[in-house]
Amino acid sequence: MSIMTKFESGMERMLVPVANKLNSQRHIAAIRDAFILVFPLIMAGSIVTLLNFAVLSPDGFIAKILFLGKLFPNLASAQALFTPVMQGSTNIMAILIVFLVARNLAISFKEDDLLAGLTAVGAFFIVYTPYEVVDNASYMTVKFLGAQGLFVAIIVGIIVGEVFSRLSRSPRLLIKMPDQVPPAVSRSFKVLIPIVIITILFSVLNYVVTLVSPKGINDLVYTVIQSPLKDMGTNIYSVVLLGFISNVLWVLGIHGPNTIAAIRDTIFTEPNLENLSYVAAHGSAWGAPYPATWGGLNDAFSNYGGSGMTLGLLIAIFIASRRTDYRDIAKLSLGPGLFNINEPVIFGLPIVLNPILIIPFIITPAINTVVGYLFVVTKVIPPVAYQVPWTTPGPLIPFLGTGGNFGALAVGLLCLAISVVIYLPFVMVSNKVNTSAGVEEEKVA
Repeated sequence: MSIMTKFESGMERMLVPVANKLNSQRHIAAIRDAFILVFPLIMAGSIVTLLNFAVLSPDGFIAKILFLGKLFPNLASAQALFTPVMQGSTNIMAILIVFLVARNLAISFKEDDLLAGLTAVGAFFIVYTPYEVVDNASYMTVKFLGAQGLFVAIIVGIIVGEVFSRLSRSPRLLIKMPDQVPPAVSRSFKVLIPIVIITILFSVLNYVVTLVSPKGINDLVYTVIQSPLKDMGTNIYSVVLLGFISNVLWVLGIHGPNTIAAIRDTIFTEPNLENLSYVAAHGSAWGAPYPATWGGLNDAFSNYGGSGMTLGLLIAIFIASRRTDYRDIAKLSLGPGLFNINEPVIFGLPIVLNPILIIPFIITPAINTVVGYLFVVTKVIPPVAYQVPWTTPGPLIPFLGTGGNFGALAVGLLCLAISVVIYLPFVMVSNKVNTSAGVEEEKVA
């Protein structure tokens, strides 16, 4: 028996039973199926993002290699045509998820799923407090309506789904209307008391939370997550740790890169500018003062396909997966994945709360960050000092970021190969996971 076979067998014994059990767990299934249902909208948003940044932006990879900026001087103005699409997909994801999680839980309890979902949306906005006052008028900010609000959306969806379904089972809390009342009206009044109770519950919860955090629960969660990340410097440890935290947040359904963006940008913006000043003065990346930056290590060697080095996962799926659903998602995700857009993979497979794929999703970027760093500090390749658009395909990032060093291109290809090797056994184990357990779909009357 080969080492790979033994490793696969050991993981199968440890992970498959856990995965099967989680697949049948009501709350995990509700969250997982919510992300799956949102997948088409995320795919639409991803395609538009790819079009806007890679083709229509003068700094985009495709625009640069085809000299589109010179051929079409007003190319960037075309981005305004497609930008609003994001407002109807990724930027409202928290609203969609809170509705679907509560709905899926209500379906599992065989209660009114539509009203459960609508109640969850209402509860979400009761505790959603990012408002700004401008000229004596109050405006709601959209900061936490997208991926940054997912954690709170999931929690609210679970609470509402559970409480609504259990209260709806109590005959004393149900209002029965006469038979001559229209069905839609009767349906709404039937669960009126549970809805009122939930509304009051979240109003009280919001008041209590604002006593601790005046800016609300979303800001509290955001602050608590960010606070351990303070005072980190430009070194390999900080890059690996930030990448680790970012990917852990992703597997919990929280947009990791956005969540750590404020801290990450604070740490690395100045070093990036100094590196650029150095290459502008010396005409070369060799000797750049800060070899360990987020863009110089994580983006350059650990972000192919997006967070988690998921381009390696897609290749591993094409090589070893026997699951039709995985292969179909991989085919749809390959185009965006080549340009480091991987929401279709994260929410389509999904990777979120997937006990098997969580492991390589977290460890693969850390390993490749260290590999890239070792080649830089041993001066086999120069530091990645030039700023490269994040939609640039995989190994081309270190190649262009070092000013066209072919050794950096080779290291990028090596990191991609490493990611495929790491993902392969986990993909093979996933072939044996039972995916039949899930939230049953029912038609809404």
